[in-house]
Amino acid sequence: MIIQPLDGSAHRATAETTIQGPLPFGKVFTPHMVMIEWDKQQGWHGGKTVPRAALSLDPAAMSLHYGQEVFEGLKAHKQDGGRIVLYQVDAGAERMQRSCERCCMPPLPVEDFIAACDAIVKTERHWVPQKEGSSLYLRPTMIATEPALGVRPADAYLFFVLATATGPYFTKGFSGIRVKVEKHMVRAAPGGMGTAKTGANYVASMLSAVQAKQQGCDQVLWLDAIEHRYIEETGASNVFWVEKGTLFTPPTSETILKGITRDSILKLAPEIGIKVQERRISVDDLIAGIRGGSISEMFGSGTAAVVSPIGEIMMDERLVKLGTGEPGPISKRLLEAVTGIHRGRAPDKFGWCRTVVEP
Repeated sequence: MIIQPLDGSAHRATAETTIQGPLPFGKVFTPHMVMIEWDKQQGWHGGKTVPRAALSLDPAAMSLHYGQEVFEGLKAHKQDGGRIVLYQVDAGAERMQRSCERCCMPPLPVEDFIAACDAIVKTERHWVPQKEGSSLYLRPTMIATEPALGVRPADAYLFFVLATATGPYFTKGFSGIRVKVEKHMVRAAPGGMGTAKTGANYVASMLSAVQAKQQGCDQVLWLDAIEHRYIEETGASNVFWVEKGTLFTPPTSETILKGITRDSILKLAPEIGIKVQERRISVDDLIAGIRGGSISEMFGSGTAAVVSPIGEIMMDERLVKLGTGEPGPISKRLLEAVTGIHRGRAPDKFGWCRTVVEP
C-alpha cells in the first residue's frame, strides 16, 4: 500500500519552537496522523495521511464494548548527522500481527505498517527532536469500529498512527527508580492476554500502579499468577538483573510480553562482553541476592524508557536498596549501546534502523 506523506513545512516554526523546551512523555502531539481502514469486502484500504482530529465513532463501536483494541510503540530518532531513522519498525509490525491474532482482529500486513510509519515520520520530520534522550514516539493503534452489540469479532476496523515529540519516560531521567512487589493482584495469567499488546493488559495493572505511587514507588514489579513467587516484569517494561557479573532476564511466556528492547539487549550484551542468560528467579531469592551482594544491579527495558535502572525494591512495605541505589555500570553500558545505535554513533550490525529521511 502506498501512503503519501503530507508537506509538514507549514508547521515547522511551531515544531521548532515546541521541541526546544522540556518534553513530557506522550503529551506533545504532532499535527497529523495516518489512517487505514478494513472491512470484509475490501480488506485493508484507503491509507492516507490526514490532519490529526477527533475520531468519529458510533457509540455502539465494538471496541468500546468488547475491548477489541491493540497498539504498538516505537520511535524515530534524529541521528547526529541529521538522518532520521525508525528503530525496529519491522519487529513492531510483527508483534502487532501477533496481538491481532490473539484478539481476533485482521493482521495489518508488515509492509503496510511500515508504510504508515514512514508516512507519518516524513510528514512530521520537523517534529523529531535532536535533544539527547528525546525522540518522536509513534503509537500505531487498531480498534474495532463496527456498530453492533454481540460478543463476536467485529466486521470493520480502523488502524491509525499518532506521533508525539517526547523526552525521557521518567521525569527524573536516568536514575534509580523504586518498584513495589505486587503479591496479591495479577496482571496476566497463563492462557490469557499477557503476550498481546492490548489495552486490557494495561488497565489490569492500573490499580496496583496507583497504590504503588501512593506509597512512593514508580512502578510495580509483577509476580507469576500461579504461585505469586517468580518475578515477571514491571508495569511498563521487561526486567533484567545482574548476578555475579552475568546478566539475567526471565524467559518470555504467555504472561510476559516479548519486548523489542529486551531482544535488542539480549543480542547486544554479548557483543560488548556481557554474559547473558534467561532464567526464572523467585522474589525471595532476588531479595536474598541483593542483601547478600551477589545481585548488584536491576533494570527494566522497554521502548519508552530504553533502560530504566531499579534502585530500590519495596516488599511488604520494607525497602531493599540495590547497591547505592544509582544506575550500575552494566545498565549504563547497555543504555549507551542501544542509544548509540539510535543516534548513529555505533554500528548497526543487526540492521535495526530504517532510514526514513536523509539529511
